[in-house]
Parts: sequence; C-alpha cells; structure tokens
Amino acid sequence: MELLVVFLVVLAVVAFVAAPLRRRARGHDPDAALHAELADLEAAKEAKYREIRDAELDHRTGKLSDEDHRALDGELRAEAVALLKRLDAVRARVGAQPPPPAAPPPAVG
Repeated sequence: MELLVVFLVVLAVVAFVAAPLRRRARGHDPDAALHAELADLEAAKEAKYREIRDAELDHRTGKLSDEDHRALDGELRAEAVALLKRLDAVRARVGAQPPPPAAPPPAVG
C-alpha cells in the first residue's frame, strides 16, 4: 500500500513538472530553431574574429613565425568565410535583415 502511494506521488510530481514542457512543445515556434542557429553562428563569427586577432597578436609578439602565421591566418580566414556564408544562408531563411557589415580584422603585413 505504501509503495502505491509513493508511486502515485512521484507520478503526480512528474506530471506537474513535465506539463510546461509539453505545452511549450505543442506551441513550438517553427522559426525558433532558425533564430537559435542564427545566434549560434553570430557567436561563432565573433569567436573566429577573436581567433584571427589573437593569431595576429601572437605573430607580432614573436610567438608565431611568419610561415606558421600565414598558414594559421589562411585557415582561420577560410573558416570565417565559411561561417559568413552559413550566416547569410540562415539570415535568408529567417528573413532577417543583416546587420551592417563588421569590419574584418586588419591584415598583418
């Protein structure tokens, strides 16, 4: 008998806790996933720009040789271009107007 009462209490708690989750899933905004992807790509873009700036700083301070910097810089910039293309594609799907273009990190040279 006690086991049955405990089981019913646990079942009631689970139903109470899960109710908002079920309601949210039913009223799911179809664009929410796109907006989340857009936010993730914006964050990835800013992180990639930071990586490029860090690599340039490492090169200027002598932590990276010219050869290593050229290789790393080319790789990072190619990744940044791929991110920007993905960002443009998601913006087109969302229908959002792109923000004014951010200035890319200056080239060292």
